[in-house]
Amino acid sequence: MALKLNVPSIVCDGCAQTITESINTMEPDAQINVDVKAKTVTVESEASEETIKQAIVAAGHTVEGYQAG
Repeated sequence: MALKLNVPSIVCDGCAQTITESINTMEPDAQINVDVKAKTVTVESEASEETIKQAIVAAGHTVEGYQAG
């Protein structure tokens, strides 16, 4: 499943690395692309959208339109 999320809190390559590591912790086989300029995260994974969003929030970032529960 391909998933593209808007993550407005991305400001640098360090953010991209933190998000990538967090997603890889929950889903080691995920293919992840973080576009710092566009502030998007694209993930190719078998994990649910909810799981990916939780990983991004756990990394200290916000996913547009998502409230952490």
